This record gives sequence, C-alpha cells and structure tokens, in this order.
Amino acid sequence: MGPLSRETWAQRLGTFRASPSAFMAGPEGEDLARDLLSDLRSEKLSEPTKVSLLALSLEYPAQLWPDASAAEAAANSLLDTLVLLPPRPSALRRPLLLAATTALAAGGALGPTSGASRRLLPLLLGLASGRDLGRGFSPASEQRPLQATAWECLRELESCKPGLLGGCLGLLRGLLGQEGPVQPLSLLLALALRNALMIQARARAGLQGLLMAGDCPTEGGQWNWTLAEAGEAPLQPQAPGWPAAEEGECSLTALELSPEEARELRAAVAQLLDACYLLTPVAQAQLLWLLGWALRGLRGQPPVLFKPQLVRLLGTAQLTLLHAVLALKAAFGEALFTAQDEALLLRRLILAAQHPALPLPAHLFCLHCLLSFPENWPLGPAGSEAAPLLLGSQLCRGLLPSLLHDPMALLARLHLLCLLCVEDEEKEEQGQDQSPRSYLEELLAGLQQRAALDSGPRALATLCFQASYLVARCLAGHPVVLTPLTCGLAQLYRARPALAPHFADLLDQVGPELGEPLRVVLRQEVVSRPGRDEALRWHLQMLAKVADGDGQGAILRFLQAAAAHCTNWGLQQALLKVCRALLRAGVVEGLADLLQALAGQLEDPDGRDHARLYYILLAHLSRPKLGVALGPSLAAPALASSLVAENQGFAKALMVQEAPAPIRLSLGPHRAEGPVPVLQLQVEVLEPVYSLELRFSVERQLYAPLGAVHVPCLRPGRPARPLLLPVRPRRPAPARLAVRALYTTPTGLTCHAHLPPLLVNFADLFLPFPQPPKGAEADFFEELWDACLPQGTESHLWCPLGPHGLEALVSRHLEPFVVVAQPPTSYRVAIRLPPDSRLLLRLEAAQADGVPVALRTDDWSVLPLAGDYLRGLAAAG
Repeated sequence: MGPLSRETWAQRLGTFRASPSAFMAGPEGEDLARDLLSDLRSEKLSEPTKVSLLALSLEYPAQLWPDASAAEAAANSLLDTLVLLPPRPSALRRPLLLAATTALAAGGALGPTSGASRRLLPLLLGLASGRDLGRGFSPASEQRPLQATAWECLRELESCKPGLLGGCLGLLRGLLGQEGPVQPLSLLLALALRNALMIQARARAGLQGLLMAGDCPTEGGQWNWTLAEAGEAPLQPQAPGWPAAEEGECSLTALELSPEEARELRAAVAQLLDACYLLTPVAQAQLLWLLGWALRGLRGQPPVLFKPQLVRLLGTAQLTLLHAVLALKAAFGEALFTAQDEALLLRRLILAAQHPALPLPAHLFCLHCLLSFPENWPLGPAGSEAAPLLLGSQLCRGLLPSLLHDPMALLARLHLLCLLCVEDEEKEEQGQDQSPRSYLEELLAGLQQRAALDSGPRALATLCFQASYLVARCLAGHPVVLTPLTCGLAQLYRARPALAPHFADLLDQVGPELGEPLRVVLRQEVVSRPGRDEALRWHLQMLAKVADGDGQGAILRFLQAAAAHCTNWGLQQALLKVCRALLRAGVVEGLADLLQALAGQLEDPDGRDHARLYYILLAHLSRPKLGVALGPSLAAPALASSLVAENQGFAKALMVQEAPAPIRLSLGPHRAEGPVPVLQLQVEVLEPVYSLELRFSVERQLYAPLGAVHVPCLRPGRPARPLLLPVRPRRPAPARLAVRALYTTPTGLTCHAHLPPLLVNFADLFLPFPQPPKGAEADFFEELWDACLPQGTESHLWCPLGPHGLEALVSRHLEPFVVVAQPPTSYRVAIRLPPDSRLLLRLEAAQADGVPVALRTDDWSVLPLAGDYLRGLAAAG
C-alpha cells in the first residue's frame, strides 16, 4: 500500500488525539507506528505534514513504541531518515533528532547494547561540539539550530540516565571556553557534574580524572557507560529544595578527592560561575542550584566560590534569582552569608513585599520567603515555625494585614502577624505602642463583622474562617488570643446561623485548644436561642456537631421545643441526627421519652421509623455496644448483640441511606409563557430509579418556597419528558437552587443524595407582555416606556454584535419579547420581570460591530443585571 494522503493523515491524527488508547486498541492501531515511520520518507507528503507526524511521536511515544524493541527500531528508522535527507535546508532535521531521542528515552531502550544509542549519542555530541560531520549532512544555515537542539537532547538523556555524560566532563569543560552557545552547555555541564559527584560518592570513589579533557567519541566508537550503569538507582529530583544531609541518598562527605581532583573541581565550578551572567535568569537559578547541590557537604570545596555571584545577585529584581540566593543561604548558611548579608536580604524582602506595583503572585512569593526565611542561627527546635529574629514589629509595620488586601495576601500577612505575636509578648507586657496581639484582635473582629452581613458574599465568610483556622494553628498555646477569638466566633454564629457548615468544618480542622471551648459556646448559643424555619435547620445541624454529655438537660429541652416546628422531612432528619449524636455520647436520661414522643409525633413515616429504631437500640443495648452500633457503618464491625446483628438488614431497609446520586439534572430551554417563569428540567439516570422526589431550596430566600417534583419511574436509555418547576421570584434576580433527591433503588432501599446546584440565570425569568391589538403595538410600547418614569430609571449602553448581526441576535435571544420590529436595524422589546417589574429596550441604528441600546425599567436593582445580560449576548452566540 502506498503512502497516505495529507487528508487521510489529518483524519487519522484527529481520531488518535481524541482517544489514543481507543485508537490503538482498534484495527488501525497496529499500523499507525509503521505507517508513520514509512511515510516520513515519502516524497509525496509535504514537510509540514511530516512535521505534524513527528510532533505526534513526541507527544505520544509510549503509545507508539510501547516496549524497548519497538523504541529501538523506531529510533534506528528515524536516524536513517535523518541521514537520507538531501543537503538542502529542511524543517525535518531538528524534529527527527528530538523524535529519536524521545523514542530511546521513553521506550527504555537507551543502553550499551542498543545500536541506536551507539549511533545517536556520538551524533548529538558531534553536532553540539560543532564538529564537521560533512557538508552533505546539513547546510551551514542549520548548524546553529541543530547545535542548540543537540544540547537539549543531551541534557534530556542525562536527566533520564544520570551519569551518561560522566565520561565527557573534560570535553564539555573544554567546549565551554570556545565560541558557541553558553547557556545550554553550562546547564548540561552542571547537570553532568552533579550526577557524577553523586554517583561517585555512592561508590565511595574519586573523580578518577573525569574532569580532564578527552576525545569526542565518533559514531560506532566506544561510549563510556560506567557511570550510567552505576547510577541506575534514582537520584534526587531536580527541584529547588535542600534536604538535610542525613536525609540525602548519600552524603557527599564520602567522596574522596585527591588534591589535584579538588583543584580541577574548583576550576570547573569557577568556570561555570564566571559565565553565569550570560544566562537568562531562569537558567542562572537552575545553574546555581545544581552547583550548590554539587558542593554542599563536599570536603575541600569552600562555598566562597559563590561569593562573587552573591555580591552580584543580592540586588537583583528577578524573583527566580532571589529564590536561588535563598536556596544558597539555606544550603550554606553562615559559611557563605554574613550577618550583614542576612540583614540586607531580609530588608529587601520586606521592602519588595510592600511595593504597591508588585503583582499578586510576586507579592505572595516575597511573603512566603519571609515566612520561611533560612536564618544563619535560628532559635528553637528544627522545623519549628517562627519569625526571623531580625524581623521586629517596627520593621514590618507595613506588612500588617488589612481588610482591603486580596484574600491570599491577607492570609499570608496574617500568618506573619501570628508569628510576630509569639515573639512580641514581652514587649506587650511593657506597654509599648499598639501590640501585634491587639492589632490581630481588631483584624479578626473586622473579618467577623463582614462575615456576619446577611447580604454579604460567601467569600467573606470563607475568608473569616480561613483566618480563624490560621490563628488557631499558629497560636494554639496562647489562650490570651484564643479566648477573644472564641467569643467573636460565638457572636458571628449568633448573627448568622446560616454559617453552621463553616463552623462544623472549622471544628473538624482545629485542635482541642480552640475546638473544645468553641463547642461549649456554640452549644450554649444554640440552646439559648431556639429558632424557626431556616434558623432552626442551622441550629439543629450545629447541635448535631457539638452535642455531647455536657448540658444534656438544656439540649433535650431545646429538642422538645423544636419538635413542634419540624414539619418537613429535612428538619425531622436534622432533629434525628441530634438524637443520634446524643445516643453516641451516652445520654440516656430523658432521651428515651423524647424518642418515644417523636415516634408518634413526627408527620413523615420515615422519621417515625427512625425514632422508633433509635428507641429500640437505646432500650436494648449497653453504652459501649450502642456506640459501636451507631458508628459510621453498621455492617463493618461484628457486633456482640444478637438483637442488633440479626436486624441489621431490617434496620438498613428502614433507614434512608445517603448514596452517590445516579441522577443527572440540568436546565432545558427557557419557556417564555404563562403567568410565572417555569424551568424545564432535563433528568437522566444511570440506573433504574423509582418514586423519585426532587426537592429544591433557594439561597437567601430570593424566591418563594419551591414545590417538590415527583417522578414515578425513570430508566436509563429511555428519554424522559421535561419536568416543569414553576418559580415565583420575590425580586427579579438570578439564584442558585440547591437540589436534593429522595428515591428508591431496585433493591428496595430508600436513598437520598445532594445533586449539583442549578443556576437560574437572569434571562430565565423573562416573560412576555400580553399581545396588544394588531396595529397598536407602537402605542402600547410607548405607553409602557413613558410609565417607567419618574419612579424608574433610564440608561444607555453599547451592545456588541456577533458576526451574524442584530437580526440574528434578536431572533435567537429576544424574539418572544419583541413588540415592534423594523428589521434589520431597529427593534423595541418589552420584558415582564416577576413579581411586578418591567424591562424595556430600544435597539436602533445598528452598526456592523454593535448597536446602541436605550433601556428603561421601573426597578433600579434590575439595571446592572440587564447591562450584564446585554453585553454578554454577543459572546453567547
């Protein structure tokens, strides 16, 4: 079969990229690699098509060459194709070198027994060193690009097989002083030197003349695989970290160097450092890290070699180089950095972190460096968290957090403030200026006040609890800080019980220093302020988290009073969760009477059965067995009680099980008709579902309570008609609908699950006005337009248009609401917004890229929503 056409290859590559594993398992998978290698030599395919084939081999080498033999054959074929290229300029030489290198490295074929390795390695080294490979190999215009590619390939192979270039260290040193690219050669020499030192230290041997100049191996010649075979054990990854010497894989102190080898090593390092300024900032940071790793802990190699670079880089504005300097400081400490250097570096970080023009990522980086600053002589045990000794409250006054800061920056500054609170306790006792502790208390109070706003965004509440957790973690042993924090959190719950899930999560994360007193005050807040409706749901959820044997009398009285208000299934389940928590805590007195009353009082049969089951368990089991029976799983432990063990299946059938939802729910197209907006719900199931009941709730009570939707039976693969959910907004605004499903499985179990929330957009609330008499449309619109003022408002904005123009945009989004139309340039639109608002639009004098829109409404709150909607029409298509 001849070579495939460009169109056929484009189709095959598209199918492969869509699902590589499925394509390789199909009938065409076996021939893909063979056809790719064969068609690379075809003269009927253009070079761009061949480059796309080589790009595929670079992205998916494991799929194309799954084993070492296939990778070996592919590399040989790619090298043959490279040699057969005509001497004219070609875009294929560099991709072919990269593809052959990738095939050997990814396929595990790189080794002394590989013929392709014996061909590729001398070729790469010859190209990199600028050796003349003959005028027929490549034209002069491609020498520089091929040389840079060869350096990158050698560096990749050295990273995959440490020690591969250990025998070429002397040759690489000689090339560094010659004309040619400095950056790739410097990085390769530093990497090969670091790997050679680690491997020789592991073998407890010296460098054995590796740094002395040697000859460049030629194709077919003998390659030195000694270090590569000795370095089969994995080395530490190339990441900018500095593990302790005793944690390293092998201490470099075991490396025995002769005086001559030590001099050669110092000369090689000095040669690399002298050329460091020619590299890009990222490459300089990588080079300093590699050389720092190579010399750390090595006897006879003083870190003073880095001193000239340190003098040059202490004033750098590049964050990558600043990070490299901090890494050197962590590695060598006072052996390289004086006290003046440390003070200067710390002051630079402080000033940089306060710079107003610094972008947020760089700002966070500087704060992180301050929080983990490597000091010369740190106090306290190793690994303990503390502010640098030179960082006093006066020096970092500009780093104190503020409510105006970005949340991430605020948390980072708060972390630093907490460390300062630990250091400045003695100064606070001496009565100096505003102490860090008092500033911390004011900041937490401000965060709690913002989180307590009912109309405030949830992000403010989340930030408040993140800050509380950070303070509790950093100042766990300081009750003088935790006591006001506990009182402030109690006041926050009193003001906004809807934050109960955040409180529950905080209690799970913090230690007993804050967790125990916070449980007590939250329990007191709940039982002293019984609520109804929405507040009662949050009180019960909070009480289920904090209920224990303490204060059981007050808890039982609260539950007895709350039972009368638990009229729906959700409140009844929340009430029973509190009873379950009391059972697990060993509360007996008074709980039996409550459960017996609930078994006859609750309206929902599931709730009555639940209460009856808890009463039976309480009456028949001792406290230890009761705790086991009510643990996370009823079936996991082998219970000693025959009554519970024999009735596990019965109890499981009675209880509503929480399970992953086999249901997918989404919003269908909007129906602009009727007296109220009606959402069309598209429902799909992954398994048969019976007696499905979908329950909806709206955050912040933007809409009237929503009714449940019932479906008798749903089966996978069978299309279900859309479910209709009428909504009655209390004001025209988008909302999130929380969805909970209650259903029965084919095995007879009743399950409940929380589904992803549904987003009701502003446009989902649009309704048309009644149709005016024919011929009176313009007068009808003008009456509506005039009636909006003076109580309402008028605004003008520019609405971008898509490529299809105004007529297509109106037809797609506003057709049901058009009252007067003069296509294709003028439309008048009237939209009714429940419960009793209106939105009127004049779209006139449309231009190619947009249309001016005049809008009037009798509800001021609609104006920003309407503006966002109109500006987003073009993007929505």
